[in-house]
Amino acid sequence: MDFDLTELLAARRGESFALHDRYLNPQQAKVLHAIGFDKTYVRAEGASLFDADGNEYLDFLSGFGVFALGRNHPVVRRALHDALDANLAEWVQFDCPPLPGLLAERLLAHAPGLDRVFFCNSGAEAVEAALKFARHATGRDRILYCDRGFHGLTLGALSANGSDEFRAGFGALLPATRIPFGDLDALAAGLRTGDVAALIVEPIQGHGMAVPPPGYLTTAVDLLHSHGALLICDEVQTGLGRTGTFFAYQSEPVHPDLVTVAKALSGGYVPVGAMLTTDRIFSSVYSSMDRLMVHSSTFKGGTLAMAAGLATLAVLESEALTTHADRLGATLRAALTDLAADHDILGDVRGRGLMLGLEFTRPTPRRARAIWSTMQKARVGLFSQMIVAGLFHRHRILTQVSGDHMEVIKLIPPLTLTDTQAAHFLTAFTDVLTDATKPTGLPWEFGRTLTARAVRR
Repeated sequence: MDFDLTELLAARRGESFALHDRYLNPQQAKVLHAIGFDKTYVRAEGASLFDADGNEYLDFLSGFGVFALGRNHPVVRRALHDALDANLAEWVQFDCPPLPGLLAERLLAHAPGLDRVFFCNSGAEAVEAALKFARHATGRDRILYCDRGFHGLTLGALSANGSDEFRAGFGALLPATRIPFGDLDALAAGLRTGDVAALIVEPIQGHGMAVPPPGYLTTAVDLLHSHGALLICDEVQTGLGRTGTFFAYQSEPVHPDLVTVAKALSGGYVPVGAMLTTDRIFSSVYSSMDRLMVHSSTFKGGTLAMAAGLATLAVLESEALTTHADRLGATLRAALTDLAADHDILGDVRGRGLMLGLEFTRPTPRRARAIWSTMQKARVGLFSQMIVAGLFHRHRILTQVSGDHMEVIKLIPPLTLTDTQAAHFLTAFTDVLTDATKPTGLPWEFGRTLTARAVRR
């Protein structure tokens, strides 16, 4: 039987939203229809998406950080073609294939103090591994996690999720205690019971784009170790050059005990996750030959995933993308900070590298204040969603609100973003921000869009 993917897609063109509505999560289609984001993207290259009508969109979302190299990077594409053409023996399960070892070697070269890697298929799986290994190595059960932290939605990762909207309705979770992000006194208090296995923390939080005080991680790891507990740094979104260092924790002289990575390691093609740790922790789990499979995953270390990871690291190094993210991110942040000085509704600009957060706050002018208050009464987060919609509909720039019920937009463009594209974003954002508090400007436009969409549905 022949199978032609191109022919199938052509035959079913225009059905994607109906298929999702009928067979997958219908809320996805409903939300996209409601806010006017219901585009059908047919092609992608670098930092650009192209819809079925030929329109180009600048991607400042990058698949929640997956597309650090941009979309369809030729080096990763070639590596995947080479891997397919090699006809390698895949998932024998009782063998030691070369590619996982080679990728582990390359990853660990960027993580001094860590010795071993466990490969898996996602960031959530990497977090599950880190939680299990920390509990086993310490002989303790309880995990400390931070308010608004996000580490995945599987049951163990959900136990360390700092947002109640994700946890509600899923029953009893693992023993874990929430503490304020960046608060060392709260960390010390949480450790006093003596039953803590680890603190899991994002060096920069994706939800709300919170940045801890300088020196937080350095002091935290000392506190943890003095109480026999471990530090897990979740680098699923911040890792691989995103924040201007290979790992975000490397902005401080700190050595975590376990590190999780995923997203960007995929090269934008093949899902992959990894958990990095010390030989001492790793060996406590795999302590003898009969414990070979005590923690495993059927699809760990797949040829295509490992090839994508190796190609990704090669591109990061050859194109100096970490340095580029540091430089261009600093330029963007400085320009946005200057913009905040002229628009008091832009209350804060924070982050590092090409992971930036823009927080909006109550403005001073009376008319602008009235618009802000009206939107806050309707729903907290509606103002930032209006900014996102303005960037998308007026300027074809894709961004995202940084979490539910908060007035923060997250900027996570590909690390291959050019100076010209960054300048285009600044021009577009200035236009939208300037018009955001005018009664006949963006608020009227946003309200008209929502009303028209509701009537159409």
